[in-house]
Amino acid sequence: FLETAAYFCMKPKMGEKEVSPHSFFSIWHEFSSDFKEFWKKENKLILQERVKEAEEVCRQKKGKSLYNIRPKHDSGIVSKNCSYA
Repeated sequence: FLETAAYFCMKPKMGEKEVSPHSFFSIWHEFSSDFKEFWKKENKLILQERVKEAEEVCRQKKGKSLYNIRPKHDSGIVSKNCSYA
């Protein structure tokens, strides 16, 4: 524990000889809670961006027709009968 506290440059509080686990983990708890909140917010933003991108792709695909519409040719029985009239 003391090596870990020294690695993070923790110094004992005034009046204490060593860093106590309580002081170390209270700071660590605050850090981890803040990090967790930030992580959740960041993931939510990334998810919203991906949803917008997916919606845009869907709009673009819907805008393009999946089939081609060809004009009718004037050939067949009806067009032949109409030309005589």
